[in-house]
Amino acid sequence: MKYFFSILFAGIIFLFIGFLYMYSNIRFEAYKIIDYKPRLTTQIFDRNGELIANIFDKENRVYVKYDDIPPRLIEALVAIEDTSFFEHGGVNFEAIFRALIKDIKAMKLVEGASTLTQQLIKNTILSRKKTLSRKLKEAILAYKIESVLTKEQILERYLNQVYFGHGYYGVRTASLGYFNKDLNELSLKEIAMLVGLPKAPSSYDPTKHMDLSISRANRVLYRLYSLGWISKTQYQKSIDEHPIVFDQTLTRNKAPYVVDEVIKRLSKRFSDLKTGGYKIYLGIDLKLQQLARESLDVGYKGILKRYKDANTSLLNGAMVVLNNKNGDVLAMVGGLDYKKSHFNRATQSRRQPGSSFKPFIYLHALDVGYNGQTKIPDISRVYVDKKRDKKWKPRNYEANFEGLITLENALVHSRNLATINLLSALGMDSVYKDLSEEGFKKLPYNLSMALGSFGISPYDFAGFYTTFSNYGKREKPRLIKKIINKFGEVELFKKKEKKITTPSQAYLIIDILKQVVKRGTGRRAQVQGIEVAGKTGTTNKYIDAWFCGFTPDIEVLTWYGNDDNSPMRRGETGGRSAAPAFANFVKNYIKLYPQTKRKFYIPKKIKFKISNNRKLYFTDISPLPKTNSTQDVGINGGLIF
Repeated sequence: MKYFFSILFAGIIFLFIGFLYMYSNIRFEAYKIIDYKPRLTTQIFDRNGELIANIFDKENRVYVKYDDIPPRLIEALVAIEDTSFFEHGGVNFEAIFRALIKDIKAMKLVEGASTLTQQLIKNTILSRKKTLSRKLKEAILAYKIESVLTKEQILERYLNQVYFGHGYYGVRTASLGYFNKDLNELSLKEIAMLVGLPKAPSSYDPTKHMDLSISRANRVLYRLYSLGWISKTQYQKSIDEHPIVFDQTLTRNKAPYVVDEVIKRLSKRFSDLKTGGYKIYLGIDLKLQQLARESLDVGYKGILKRYKDANTSLLNGAMVVLNNKNGDVLAMVGGLDYKKSHFNRATQSRRQPGSSFKPFIYLHALDVGYNGQTKIPDISRVYVDKKRDKKWKPRNYEANFEGLITLENALVHSRNLATINLLSALGMDSVYKDLSEEGFKKLPYNLSMALGSFGISPYDFAGFYTTFSNYGKREKPRLIKKIINKFGEVELFKKKEKKITTPSQAYLIIDILKQVVKRGTGRRAQVQGIEVAGKTGTTNKYIDAWFCGFTPDIEVLTWYGNDDNSPMRRGETGGRSAAPAFANFVKNYIKLYPQTKRKFYIPKKIKFKISNNRKLYFTDISPLPKTNSTQDVGINGGLIF
């Protein structure tokens, strides 16, 4: 007997030392759960709070706090996985004893007795192998975790950590993915399907094995009913329910060109962009994003209809839609098919704007005293480059010239010679300096600048065009409106504007650009029931085709061309190729948002005279040239006509 107790005591000491040794080796592992920092999915939303995309690295997880988890979901989980969860200290010895008997009968490990705490440890720290050493480690860690965390904290970590199949980590991710619902919107049957998944997520994935998923959910419901936690009526109603399950991509990316641009802009600032659980809110309107894609396709199909030999692997386009007042990017499409090409032509390409750049020259002319009725020469000249020993003889698109022509008609009909002569009269030095200070880069320091012979992205060019659409204040395009981090801290992205001219001077250009659409090169951009202003742009050999247009509320810039800068078919001008896409967008935009403004506001300092039943607008800075055929009427006083 003496030796027996000695051996027993020695055994206890040995086990105790072994326990301490094992504990000292694994105790710090518990802090992976105690100080829980999982990989979190960053979500991108449109201006209306609709999800645009999920971006993540390896694990798609949308976090949910315990207080936001429905009590019924907690009950269902506890019922099927660990009924005495709130009573035990991390290890359920009664369950272990029951499992041990079954294992002995089967002569192998057939059933575990893991508590939810132990399951959390398996999913976070240890392997899932059924070995004695792992079970011992599991028990030690379970006691450590339960001594530090509350039951609610353990459940929060469990429901955010475990895998629910189909690439979904965490219960909220699974709810949003499988059912397109947040947790508080789930039915009892849907809850039962979710809590049944962690046992065998691949087998019970409802997108692959709906029958098995339903069967497992019914077992969860029966367990709830047998415990008396739901009524017979609730049980029967839930058994009969057959939820709708969605099988969709994990990213759910509805605007890939936009999402790529957001990631590009934020990755340098946020090294954990794909794992930090940020919520990014954009100015994008998903309805308008879809409309922009459709409208870009309208113009594209029109080109293909005329251009039978078009190389469809090269021909492409881009569209940018802005809010005039704050520069918010409402839609941005960087190409006709993202699957074929991820290159974002809206932001990454540098294309010549051609004649769509001319309004910036004409605005300069108005600001130094010209008026829309001022006559300028539309005549041919030969320019000599002495340094290169070359001659340049520009011509109009129509290959003719009209002598003296009003500034308005020169822009309405996009007369190249008149514009070049105007720039020459204004002085290259002065115009180049002003436009450079306004933000234009790499402008050619010669008269070809008048014809838009420099590269710029549609995205940046859209920002410059707000000089007109926003009555003299240029708005920098704002793609991102705010970012909220996982702690709830908010970073706002304020609008950035620069005053270029006065509202009255800008309106003089708006009025001319309205005439471009009414009777000039942009006639195909007309939309019934709303005033439209804009300018076409076509570069040499029909390489680029633009229409830069706007209504009182929004601006829509459209471009088409071949990716390798080769010419399109002869005659594919901005008015023919791009203006119809603009018109399609605006026509459908006013159906989506019928409350949009329909007429341009006329600033108070604008004056007018009537000539030949037409209002001729002027300001103190840009007076009308003296003529006997006009009748003085007065000042608008800010009315809308």
